[in-house]
Amino acid sequence: MSESRQPRGPRGRNMGPRPKVDHPMQLLGRVLRLMMKHYKFGMLVVFLCIVIAAATQLYGLLFIRTLIDDYIKPLSLAADPDFSGLAFALVRLGLLYLAEVFATYARAMVMLRIAQGTLLKLRQNMFDHMETLPIRYFDTHAHGDIMSVYTNDVDTLRMLMSNTIPETISTVISVSATFVSMLILSIPMTLMTLLMIGVIFFVTMKLGGRSAGYFVLNQKNLGALNGYIEEMMEGQKVVKVFCHEQRSIDDFEVKNEELRKSANNANGIANILMPINNNLAHLSYVLCAVVGAMIAINGKGSVLTIGTIVSFLTLNRNFTRPISQLSSQINNVVMGMAGAQRVFEIIDAPSEVDEGDITLVNMEKAEDGSLVEAEHRTEYWAWKSKDDEGNTTYTPMLGDVVFKDVDFGYVPEKTVLHGINLYATPGQKIAFVGSTGAGKTTITNLLNRFYDIEKGDIIYDGAPIRKYKKYDLRRSLGIVLQETNLFTGTVMENIRYGRLTATDEDCIEAAKLANADGFIRRLPDGYDTMLTGNGSNLSQGQRQLLSIARAVVLDPPVLVLDEATSSVDTHTEFLIQQGMDELMKGRTTFVIAHRLSTVMNADCIMVLEKGVIIERGSHEQLLEEKGKYYQLYTGNFAEE
Repeated sequence: MSESRQPRGPRGRNMGPRPKVDHPMQLLGRVLRLMMKHYKFGMLVVFLCIVIAAATQLYGLLFIRTLIDDYIKPLSLAADPDFSGLAFALVRLGLLYLAEVFATYARAMVMLRIAQGTLLKLRQNMFDHMETLPIRYFDTHAHGDIMSVYTNDVDTLRMLMSNTIPETISTVISVSATFVSMLILSIPMTLMTLLMIGVIFFVTMKLGGRSAGYFVLNQKNLGALNGYIEEMMEGQKVVKVFCHEQRSIDDFEVKNEELRKSANNANGIANILMPINNNLAHLSYVLCAVVGAMIAINGKGSVLTIGTIVSFLTLNRNFTRPISQLSSQINNVVMGMAGAQRVFEIIDAPSEVDEGDITLVNMEKAEDGSLVEAEHRTEYWAWKSKDDEGNTTYTPMLGDVVFKDVDFGYVPEKTVLHGINLYATPGQKIAFVGSTGAGKTTITNLLNRFYDIEKGDIIYDGAPIRKYKKYDLRRSLGIVLQETNLFTGTVMENIRYGRLTATDEDCIEAAKLANADGFIRRLPDGYDTMLTGNGSNLSQGQRQLLSIARAVVLDPPVLVLDEATSSVDTHTEFLIQQGMDELMKGRTTFVIAHRLSTVMNADCIMVLEKGVIIERGSHEQLLEEKGKYYQLYTGNFAEE
């Protein structure tokens, strides 16, 4: 048995089997249902316009026989011809074609509105759903590839909706009506036409089937190239620092060549399909002309008049042309289905599971001194839940956290945390130290439920963490991440991102506490300075200060500081630490730091190594033990 040929990548690399579109008819049906859902009346108008255009065109083609046999031929034989009848017939024919033009224009404009409106809703649905996806999804999918879905793949759907679908419907209606008319005019000539149509279909299915997989691969390679370009743009400084420009160019060349080859394979077949079908259509026209002429000349009592033959040949052209065009639309359908598959893969991706029912509310004192639920933000927080009898209970939000024998792995076959046990009482400052990859950040990712644990339990204020609504759980945590992310907008808006209801005064106070007020006021427009490109007009340290201010303005019951001062100088770090110490009073705080000077005053320091807590205690206790923490603090590592 011969081995199936696989597409070859650049430099002879095997690109693997061509991917396929799964369930293309289901995808097409889903796209049509999406269009019908919001634009039923518009789709009805489009269908009526298609019918009107097809009917007027067909009537015009059939009218050619009447025009020749009833008007032109008698006039050519008349001694005193009267052209008034012919003129009236031509005016009627002109009005019909004018109606066809109007119907075609109306169809195009309405279909354009339907396509753009559907894409608007599709992009909105895709973005809305994307915001519900778990962090794991974004950790396992290239960001540039996701962006390519919003641009390239959605654009293929635009072509499918605005052009391919209406053209296909128009072709089916036109061809069906034309076929019936051809049968009425001449059965032998119709059979000859059907024979050639069979050849056209055979060629189309053979060539179209070969190109389908390449179109899917082309969309995939396009997304991969976009992802690589985005990655290189973000890491351009690193590329230049390590003089890897040529390596980047070489890698880009490989990906660019893969895209070229898949595009060449897909579009190469598509480009030869139309000329082949056009030539076959011309051959069909010639054969019908020969057959029709032979029947008209040799057939006794033949009904094939000159007008009938001319009309049939025109119908033949009108029959084969749409089918040839339909064959070229197959590639657009395949591209559209490939794009639809990638779009619906995002929409169908499982949303973040949230089975919790405990919510976070603010409380205020009533006139009798008791605490009741408040409609505005207060300094009192409570967890709202219902007991087994359906009674509402309020548990004070304290920030009491307990890890019980927690195991976790980002992938099932590799566990990165082993038997984690810890507790943080309200108001305590817990610090995590250890080598890179020891699992420090992973613990905080579990606390805010970016990931769910596989074994053990995390108790938060007396209840398992899975019982809390994720939105409310995360609202109770103020987090400064290791990576700073700023958004397009003013400095004030970026600080207010921590709490949208915060006033300007609240944001300024937060900036002062984070020691960011000084450099902000030195900016060209102060707090109204516009930031773009993730704050590219600020230094890394300044971006980190704004990130801290954003967490400060939230004023949360629990703080998580993941390398919060890693990008600032020692003096600024000392000033920030003073402000953070004030902020952390009375709040449970988890601190991850490489600089041990920032965690010396922690109530408990936990040393992690390979996902296991190997030491715990205060700064002084750990120094006395002269273990791993002692080595990290003094730099005095014993040789193993």
